[in-house]
Amino acid sequence: MTSRPLIRFLLRCGLCAVGALCFTSFLPAPTHAQNLDKPSVTIDEEVTAFAYAPDGRIVFSVRRMFKTKKFDLQRDDIWLMEPGGKRKRIFEGQKFTNGQPLFTYQVESFTWSPNNHIIAVSLFTTTMDPDSGSRDDSPALLLLEDSGREIHPNGKDLLVTGAQSPLWLRDNQTLVYLTFGDNPQGLLSLEYLNISSGPAGKAFEGRTFEGASRVSGSNSAIAIERPPRYEGPARLQRLDLLSQDDKEVATLDAYAGGISVSPSGNFVAYFLDKEVLEIRDLAVPARVARLRVGLGVLQWSPDESRIYLKRTVEKKSADLVSFQLPQLRAYPPHSEIPVDQPDPRQLLHGLTVREYSLSPDGRSLAIVLPGKRNLQIFPF
Repeated sequence: MTSRPLIRFLLRCGLCAVGALCFTSFLPAPTHAQNLDKPSVTIDEEVTAFAYAPDGRIVFSVRRMFKTKKFDLQRDDIWLMEPGGKRKRIFEGQKFTNGQPLFTYQVESFTWSPNNHIIAVSLFTTTMDPDSGSRDDSPALLLLEDSGREIHPNGKDLLVTGAQSPLWLRDNQTLVYLTFGDNPQGLLSLEYLNISSGPAGKAFEGRTFEGASRVSGSNSAIAIERPPRYEGPARLQRLDLLSQDDKEVATLDAYAGGISVSPSGNFVAYFLDKEVLEIRDLAVPARVARLRVGLGVLQWSPDESRIYLKRTVEKKSADLVSFQLPQLRAYPPHSEIPVDQPDPRQLLHGLTVREYSLSPDGRSLAIVLPGKRNLQIFPF
């Protein structure tokens, strides 16, 4: 996992007085019109991220730019939409300066608490010194109630800097987040955060991970553990985030990202490399399947019969396909596992999408289009 410099200061005059480089961001070219069924909802805004709540509501962020004398700053607004389409703004980016005049951020993702009332907002932030031209880039978490009330886990500070990929516990008050800290590039540590009292120490201290996915309805997560100096193979671990107990599920041949636990918690999927997806039965870890599908962003259908895949990495655009969950089989240790080639079903007539998500009940599909980045919702 790496942070991407998606937030940039736009220096309108080219170079500042001290010779600092100016930064800009480019949007993908719009796609050609497609023959699509009419979406039930269209949000005609530049949407930077969105997420379904378990109860069907959608939280989404809208790109907002603000001009200063020399800079254009980005601070996204955050909106909440009811299933019927009614929406309201719950966070106004223009008013959030974080105490710094040259502070900018973009919303990267949202993670709902189990009770549907608190939203952990993952940001990529940048603060710039106007005199020296130096800049500080950092991931951070912002916590909001669905009413829009801000939560200050650090006292006066609204942000938890360095935090990303939050994993909620069932009490709706505690979460564990991943942070790079002082680890080698690509490895992360786990730390606790209580939304009332703030940071609460390290979890699984001294151990490093490449990614984790929460097991729904539990205080557990499935994580990819790697030794602090890459001295051994990646290991698939079941972590009890409350007691800090762990149980090894399997030793992996490789790991390239994308870990995702199925809605029931019965299966886990992850990419071994840029081509091969491995799916494993968590109750009987010897039962696996491998599919050559290409690296991408995946999501499970609610009944776990199919897997959806945007066939490129996050924040890039590609087509959206789905394929059936294959039959998993047990193989002896160290034996060769065959790689199957599924027949994917192309969705939305091959439309190129930037982001997507299937609703929790599986009855609608939300997408963000390239170019204008409008959010559209289709009956499914």
